[in-house]
Amino acid sequence: MYHSKIAGLGYYVPENVVTNDDLSKIIDTNDEWIQERTGIQERRHIIKGEDTTTSMGVKAAKIAIERSGVAKEDIDFVVFATLSPDFYFPGPGVLVQRDLGLRTVGALDVRNQCSGFIYALSVADQYIKTGMYKNILVIGSEVHSTGLDMTSRGRGVSVIFGDGAGAAVLSREEDLTKGILSTHLHSEGQHAEELIVKAPGMGGRWITDILADNDPDDESYFPYMNGQFVFKNAVVRFSEVINEGLQANNLEVSDIDMLIPHQANLRISQFIQKKFNLTDDQVYNNIQKYGNTTAASIPIALTEAWEQGKIKSGDTVVLAAFGSGFTWGSAIIKW
Repeated sequence: MYHSKIAGLGYYVPENVVTNDDLSKIIDTNDEWIQERTGIQERRHIIKGEDTTTSMGVKAAKIAIERSGVAKEDIDFVVFATLSPDFYFPGPGVLVQRDLGLRTVGALDVRNQCSGFIYALSVADQYIKTGMYKNILVIGSEVHSTGLDMTSRGRGVSVIFGDGAGAAVLSREEDLTKGILSTHLHSEGQHAEELIVKAPGMGGRWITDILADNDPDDESYFPYMNGQFVFKNAVVRFSEVINEGLQANNLEVSDIDMLIPHQANLRISQFIQKKFNLTDDQVYNNIQKYGNTTAASIPIALTEAWEQGKIKSGDTVVLAAFGSGFTWGSAIIKW
């Protein structure tokens, strides 16, 4: 039995900055309204033709691989988390394998939305723990901007999301006191339709239906979110899964050196910080400048925190996420 360690991290965000004031020119909203409800000041949107979910993932992965010191030829497997693949199928995992010029290794796509990176990390961790693989590339990447209702009708959701990618190289660690100590995953599908994109879907409205109806009022292919319901569930599940991870490893809240929460809403992060009585130095947030990048939010934030020296050798790092599905999870890491 082995542990897996994060050997390298990288992230990429588009250069195109979209501020709240920029959105107010096309949507009936304003900076004060957005910041009060979400904490977001700006986000990044791709320029069509320049970036895709896959290309951003590749750019983040190249940085992570270089920093890991692992040769590209030694990558054994790819796990790619996203809700916004370039194609309906195939998923972006195989496109990354192609574009990075990796060996004909396996590539797995994870569709767990905001919890996607935690799920992907857990899958990779299990493969390494069992000895099946030694080095795994894990990516979270999202393009939201091209799938949002950028009118006043969609303002409650569209102001929240941004584009970006983060990546990590997981490698075998023989010292069982280091690396990923445990991961904890949950779901509650009875609330799946509280945060959803219904179409296109083969169980309901497929492309042929959308084209046949040609209904300008059809909102089924735009994201829907019951914001208050999601918020109430998120703060409960965040707390539960963080405590679950700490208890599994005989740790106390005081042992947390850095908490990286999924960047869903700054108010959620602040609620959790206050509940656990953590200082600003113990929680890393960057939703203010990137918005919610779903599966990419944790690896982007984790990379930034590491780059800024906020995560050091020996630190206990906690990752936690909650999102559509409902799915949630946590990871406890000894750096």
